[in-house]
Amino acid sequence: MLIFRWLAILCALGVIVSFALYVGTGQERFKRFGLVVLKWAVLAGLGFFAVLILERIA
Repeated sequence: MLIFRWLAILCALGVIVSFALYVGTGQERFKRFGLVVLKWAVLAGLGFFAVLILERIA
């Protein structure tokens, strides 16, 4: 579980840094990268919680 927590923290940090760089520089590539990382972080989080729920049910 600790690995998942660190992975979530790193993904969130990556999103924050990407959007901060977008605001600071105005370059679209940082916004696109931030959105891609955010999308995969949300999907990973949904998968993680799905596994937790399935463990509770079984």
